[in-house]
Amino acid sequence: MRQIILDTETTGIEVRDGHRLIEIGGVEVINRRLTGRHYHQYINPERAIDPEAIEVHGITDARVANEPVFADIAHEFWDFVKGAELVIHNAPFDVGFIDHEFAMVNRARGNDALGPLSSQCSILDTLKMARDRHPGQRNNLDALCKRYDIDNGHRELHGALLDAEILADVYLAMTGGQTALTLGAERDTDSNTGNTGFAIRRLTSERAPLRVITASDEEVQAHQQKLAKLREKGVCLWDKLEG
Repeated sequence: MRQIILDTETTGIEVRDGHRLIEIGGVEVINRRLTGRHYHQYINPERAIDPEAIEVHGITDARVANEPVFADIAHEFWDFVKGAELVIHNAPFDVGFIDHEFAMVNRARGNDALGPLSSQCSILDTLKMARDRHPGQRNNLDALCKRYDIDNGHRELHGALLDAEILADVYLAMTGGQTALTLGAERDTDSNTGNTGFAIRRLTSERAPLRVITASDEEVQAHQQKLAKLREKGVCLWDKLEG
């Protein structure tokens, strides 16, 4: 199963007030393992960023002035996410902004080739999931990190890619899974796409063989005695496995 853990930053709160995307970050998870592949892009919103928003994410007008507009990255982003399950904290907010951007691109080009996200992706809202699991408690990303013992000490300001990486850890912890593909692997960066992967570490043929520990005679006898007691009570599933 392919999932994209996704987050965005915007110029303000409401799409209907003309606010736009300024950053998208997403990390790829396949079969509950982080692959190391990600998507990250700053975007020129073609409008001013609200001061209140800058206080949250620290992204200024000058920072994004020379970045591409959404129309220039729309196809690349669409290709990255389509077909995946999107895992988003407070999904209606992010999905609303992304779908609005796609709609504007479609209108400008006279087609409907891009979006909405729900046409090609399923969407999982981790905020709703957290509220269902922890009713009456704070369920923002910082609170969930504390609840699931996830280190977010490096998170002084919001940032789309950083928050997506943290949300990936939170989501996998919430659903009881592993959060890393490998430990200690070196990053391999693709300078053209900005995506990074992790080098695969292969075991050498000269490694020591795995030690196989067999049961002792006493352990085998105890096992047989246990099976005999189970047979006295009814069907022994072990017998079906051996058959």
